[in-house]
Amino acid sequence: MSEAKPAPDGGRTRRPGSTDVARLAGVSQKTVSRVLNGEPYVKEEVRLRVQAAMRELGYRRNNVARALNSGRTRRIGVVCLGTALFGPSTQLVALERTLRSTGYSLSIVNTLEGDTGGVAGAVDHLLEQGVDGIIVSEPIDEGDNQPIDLDIPVLSFGRFPGLSGRSTLYTGGDNTSAGRLATEHLLGLGHRTVWHVAGPQRWWAARERLDGWRQALAAAGAPEPPVLEGDWLPASGYQAGRQLAANDEVTAIFVANDDMAIGVLRALAEAGRAVPDDVSIVGFDDIPSAAFLTPPLTTVPQDFDEHVARGIANLVTEIESPTDDRSPAPEPPPLRLVIRHSTAAPRGRSSSHS
Repeated sequence: MSEAKPAPDGGRTRRPGSTDVARLAGVSQKTVSRVLNGEPYVKEEVRLRVQAAMRELGYRRNNVARALNSGRTRRIGVVCLGTALFGPSTQLVALERTLRSTGYSLSIVNTLEGDTGGVAGAVDHLLEQGVDGIIVSEPIDEGDNQPIDLDIPVLSFGRFPGLSGRSTLYTGGDNTSAGRLATEHLLGLGHRTVWHVAGPQRWWAARERLDGWRQALAAAGAPEPPVLEGDWLPASGYQAGRQLAANDEVTAIFVANDDMAIGVLRALAEAGRAVPDDVSIVGFDDIPSAAFLTPPLTTVPQDFDEHVARGIANLVTEIESPTDDRSPAPEPPPLRLVIRHSTAAPRGRSSSHS
């Protein structure tokens, strides 16, 4: 059996978890859980291989997690990115408030962007605490994309390739359609094309918004300009805005979040490019300050409370009444665009929209 070392965590070697055992033994985490619980229908050869991996890694299962054998803990674990960004932090507040109303307690483990294997390590930590379900609140591409297969229900707020469980649920906004909606609005005003300031491409949500932008341009037969990538913060939007302000061909910009759009607005103002007379801008999120900018920002709002409430309701139902025969989940609310004063038809052209 080849040697497997637990992934580093902030410069320290983290304690080996069940996902490390699964990877070394060449099985799913669900199979490791079955071996730990002494369940039948596990081949003896597989059982021995899992036990050998545990010994090699020095794996020790936390006693609290064993309580799962005798009943539910009424605790749900949340894996979230350790960040103060508007989207993740607003979503976390909504999660805590919604879960409190269900009678479940909340265990939170933060990961750091760039921490390879951070989600797997966070999941192991939550499993050892003893949880009835797991939520992944802000999926990003960690680079290794190792599969995570759980024996309890799991809810992801957005795309997360490789994530599976006894029941795998997804909720959240349709970022691709939202990116398309924002771009179509600008094209519908008569702009020849739309430039894009994208979020960091390790974030699945940023990739999906970029995909929606591309789809809208392709459907309209509009040329696709080069993409400028930011890091969600106003400073990166400002740097991208300085580049765009120097290009007289730029008349419309879709920015992947409102914070970066604030930086773009500042750069355009410094360059003497008026919004929306010279350049139209659409943001994303509808942060509280968006309506009070100069000019007020047209943006795609995210309804975090609705997404969280729908996701938690489905997760709790799956925990308490697991079944393979369930009615389809209700459709999410339709996408919308909050139109303010940062968008208009380009000079010399009238809008095709009222």
